[in-house]
Amino acid sequence: MAAMRTRPTQGDRHMFSSEEDNGMMKPLLQIIKDITHRANPDTIPNGTQPERDDIVESVIDNGISEMLEAMALRSMVINIYIYRGSCKVIGSGDAHSTTIGIFHTLSHYEWDVKAIIVVSSFMENYGEFWLVVQSLVSNPLAKSRAHLKQMHDVLERGEALKPRFEAGTNLFKAMLDLTHCVVRFKDLPKQYISPDTPELVTATTLIPSAVYWIIRSIVACTSILINLIGTVHEHITTTTEAWELWSLAHKIISIHDHLKHQLDLCNHHINERKQIEEYLMIVRVMETPHLDNTKPLKHLIYLKDDQLPLYDFITKNRVSIDVLKEKTVLLLISDLGVRTDELSILDQMYQEAKLHQDRAKSQYEVVWVPVVPNHRATPWTQENQSKFETLRNMMPWYSVFHPSLLDPAAIKYIKEVWHFNHKPLLVVMDPQGRTVNTNALHMMWIWGSVAFPFTSMREEALWRKETWTIELLADSIEPDIHSWISEGKYICLYGGEDLEWIQRFTTTAQAVTRKAGIQLEMLYVGKSNPGEKVRKNNDVIRANHLSHVLLDLSLVWFFWVRLESMLYSKLQHEKSFDEDPILNEIKVMLTYDGSEQGWAVICRGSNDWMRRCDGITLLTSLTEYSEWEDVAQNQGFLPALNDYLEARSTPYHCNRLILHGTTGNVLDRVVCVECGRSMEKLLLFRCCTD
Repeated sequence: MAAMRTRPTQGDRHMFSSEEDNGMMKPLLQIIKDITHRANPDTIPNGTQPERDDIVESVIDNGISEMLEAMALRSMVINIYIYRGSCKVIGSGDAHSTTIGIFHTLSHYEWDVKAIIVVSSFMENYGEFWLVVQSLVSNPLAKSRAHLKQMHDVLERGEALKPRFEAGTNLFKAMLDLTHCVVRFKDLPKQYISPDTPELVTATTLIPSAVYWIIRSIVACTSILINLIGTVHEHITTTTEAWELWSLAHKIISIHDHLKHQLDLCNHHINERKQIEEYLMIVRVMETPHLDNTKPLKHLIYLKDDQLPLYDFITKNRVSIDVLKEKTVLLLISDLGVRTDELSILDQMYQEAKLHQDRAKSQYEVVWVPVVPNHRATPWTQENQSKFETLRNMMPWYSVFHPSLLDPAAIKYIKEVWHFNHKPLLVVMDPQGRTVNTNALHMMWIWGSVAFPFTSMREEALWRKETWTIELLADSIEPDIHSWISEGKYICLYGGEDLEWIQRFTTTAQAVTRKAGIQLEMLYVGKSNPGEKVRKNNDVIRANHLSHVLLDLSLVWFFWVRLESMLYSKLQHEKSFDEDPILNEIKVMLTYDGSEQGWAVICRGSNDWMRRCDGITLLTSLTEYSEWEDVAQNQGFLPALNDYLEARSTPYHCNRLILHGTTGNVLDRVVCVECGRSMEKLLLFRCCTD
């Protein structure tokens, strides 16, 4: 390719400055595209023909017309070279010498400008040819001009020329694609990619060869026009010539693929640099004090073309960030796999808060922020869109209008600073835009809107008021518990999936309490992640009037996720199990859920510390009620039961603790509730075995 670096002839001068080169590139490309579209309307899908009548006016308005006049002079010189070389056989050495001659004429220009000027020169003749062909029927002047140029022969020889047309059209398209690819390197933002970037260095070595073959293709395409027009019948297409055109197109396509790959790598490098810059900007904004929360929210949710970024569930319209101004904002962050259970419970709490607009705890808004895989890596499908809209329509609060409004830098911040990893988060932003809690879901599950404003101080204050009672454990899932307490009834919560044990335990407990002369209300709370077994157990329990059940399985799920939330919330304040009796009771309850056995807790009244026990031991003690009946009559049912269980405690049987991801990585050491030794820490993945 050394011949391509020829020196200009004496007196040859650079018509345009480097800035002028860059300035005329886009207008010329616009005109080239316009001619291509208008010359080949059949290649454009119906209804998509762009309105391009204003292109020439736009070029004039932008001051490019003078440069085009200057280029027209250069084009005449270029056309002489092209036409002189194009009359020969396509594959001969004359095509190469013609190409080198054009390089010599354009030696002062950069590579992309060389390509654009030559393509533009060809487009003059290409556009004129198709203008006449398309006007033959409707325009007598075009018909007469076609006869003068003997273009009517083209129509008469249409079938014979078809292989040449097809090969030439394919080459022309490939050449234009490669030209656009070369030009796009000029548009790469220099502040994000330097000339010594490896991806750009590789592309720079490929571009001279690419431009050479672009011009070589122009020479070949021009030869098609020359040999179609006039009486040069000896050049009517042959199989060999068509094959040479296809071969040249294949080479152009191969170069384009290689160069396009480098362009993609460059854009990837640029996007990474931009994302880092935008990410650091978000970090600075989030750490800077503000008068209100609108600025940090606008940096999280990308405002594209001044579009309204939020969707209002009530009005079904798009709204601005300003609707959240001066309010506490709860950002519900999730992917499209968020559980409907979670949405259902959160919906109930949200609606309850809205019923009390006069309370301070109701002065917050929820915004769903859907985080989905990068659309560049994972295409956004209609299935994704349908799932997104279904979820959005389930939420009675604001939502980000579309996941694409979340910039990759914002997603990076959500994952790296707020530690989002598929499990939903409820990030709390106060009216001044400060992040006061990176996950208030645990507070919301435990106390609902009473936890407002969801700060760490509020969390500590709420725990100081709590004791381990039936109200803390279950009043949020069964409203009747308040009535049972006020009526002085004994209350028993029990769980597990062993239906045989459930039937024996409930019937035995009912018989014992009748004999003891006490009133007992029993509630079945199943097992975490309730499946078909819990549903079937509910049906049997109801059919046989064994106890109360939670008909809505989302409440069963909520009972257990709320317990995990208590564990997480307590551990956030660095309490050990030994120092905090409530924390220890929470751990025992979660250990019961990790076993295959049944379990139960029994209490009386809101101030009574609950007695808990595994299902087998408790069932055995109830079966032996006659042995401690007298003590129960004298001391009370629960004290007697407690003493009997303590006196007949068996050697410990170690259990397991299964958590479902709610607590994150806060647990480093857990002690077995039976033997007191540290439990082995394992990562457990468990699927529903129903």
